[in-house]
Amino acid sequence: MTRKPFTLLRAPIAATLLATTGLAGAQTVLSVSTWLPPAHGATMAQNQWCEAVEKESKGSVKCNLLPKAVSAPPGTFDAVRDGLADVSFTVDGYTPGRFIFTQVAEFPFLGDSSTATSVAYQRIYDKYFAPLGEHRGIKTLAVFTHGPGIIFTVKQPVTSAADAGKLKFRIGGGNINELSKLMGWNTTLKPATESFELLSTGVMDGTFFPDESLQSMRLNMVKYATTFPGGLYNTSFVFMMNKAKYDALSATDKAAVDKVSGEAAARLFAAGWDRTDAASRDIQKTTGVQRQMASDAFVSEVKAKQAALEDKWVAAAEARGLKNARGVLAEFRAETQKLK
Repeated sequence: MTRKPFTLLRAPIAATLLATTGLAGAQTVLSVSTWLPPAHGATMAQNQWCEAVEKESKGSVKCNLLPKAVSAPPGTFDAVRDGLADVSFTVDGYTPGRFIFTQVAEFPFLGDSSTATSVAYQRIYDKYFAPLGEHRGIKTLAVFTHGPGIIFTVKQPVTSAADAGKLKFRIGGGNINELSKLMGWNTTLKPATESFELLSTGVMDGTFFPDESLQSMRLNMVKYATTFPGGLYNTSFVFMMNKAKYDALSATDKAAVDKVSGEAAARLFAAGWDRTDAASRDIQKTTGVQRQMASDAFVSEVKAKQAALEDKWVAAAEARGLKNARGVLAEFRAETQKLK
């Protein structure tokens, strides 16, 4: 009987070993999309998260930063859910009525920094909202808010609710959309990325934004700012990952992603926002933007209208399964105060 060559006998075993070695060294590449400019604090924070994931996973998970957004801002949640991108972030209020619990982070007078509201929001989200599936369909990596919301105008200052009622504003949605209606203001729901065109052409007289946006959106036509203690509003963001992509990760890689997500990621986004807000305020001093704090009367008018919206939110949140929604709101506010 003729004996087969040794190399032929071993060939299948060698192939198996090579395949196994290849699997062991396999690398997951996450496609990462942003609809904000490359130098924007949120985009940079997302990139920093990518670096942290790669380091924590020892190179097993890496990011591919896409050259352009896979969707317009309002479609980003569905784009990540459907796998057009693996990782991105979006504004919950860009799709009105879709998310209920997240609106609590959009209420006025919460805090004077993104860090205070974002970290408090992340803690409340983990404790109460995540178990109820508020962002079902995706893997929530973190939630955060921008810095305190401000009224910015081009041609005249806003010193009262009546002043605001004479102008047209771009807004980003969420609670501020409902509050503006109750205040009788003329507002239009548009993504942040359309602000420059709307203000430069005179279609809108102003916009509601955090400080940072004057620079990131190149709004050099803005001349006036009206600020509020704790902000007129905040905007709720979700930082997310395609669920199937996350589920396909090894246990070790999931642990790496989880370690740099949650509060760690919320702090990352918030720190970037606070830093760019501060830088913008410095620039405004040199460009002549006239800033003023809203009067007590103005603040009181806003609080009176907001009270009805908080009652509405409590009812809607409890209808979605949140127990003692008013208590959750009080806990959130208390948490932001501790983080000041």
